[in-house]
Amino acid sequence: MKKQIGLYFGTFNPIHVGHLTIANHLAEHSNLDQVWFVVTPHSPFKKKSSLLDNNHRLEMVFRATKEYTKLRPSDIEFRLPQPNYTINTLTYLQEKFPDHEFALIMGEDNLKSFHKWKNYELILKNHHIYVYPRISEGVIEHQFKEHPKVHKVDAPIMELSSTFIRKSIKSGKNIRPMLPEHVWEYVDEMNFYK
Repeated sequence: MKKQIGLYFGTFNPIHVGHLTIANHLAEHSNLDQVWFVVTPHSPFKKKSSLLDNNHRLEMVFRATKEYTKLRPSDIEFRLPQPNYTINTLTYLQEKFPDHEFALIMGEDNLKSFHKWKNYELILKNHHIYVYPRISEGVIEHQFKEHPKVHKVDAPIMELSSTFIRKSIKSGKNIRPMLPEHVWEYVDEMNFYK
């Protein structure tokens, strides 16, 4: 049987306890064998300015996941043409790891705009999507509500954002409990986001 891998895409700028909680919940409470944190070099939807260097963000994900056997960092998109589109990454991974089956992990907010993604029909045809709850505006397109490949996961709602963490660090607030310990140490040691 093929190994079931959930792909959790993000800039992880920085990775925080919310990301870890959701990924671990999926690794433990779904049929996924592993969750890979795919560190995206640059999202077509985000301005690049506030992004830390790719390798620093990968290092933080590595430090955050090293004690979890079912969670792992992935730099796969660092080697793919920019800007990255999920469909290209999925196609590449499927060719590189034919013994794995890849699923997408996304927040409910992303599902609401999923119909705007490049080749979303193809993604849905070939991959399962695990959707965790988010408090957000807008509605989920009817076509995704009852889709057999879209699985709503009863994960904890994590309303913690990397943006909030970066702003808090910049204004001198203590955000230590919001980051995995090894990540906090790295951010502190490297003087990031100040």
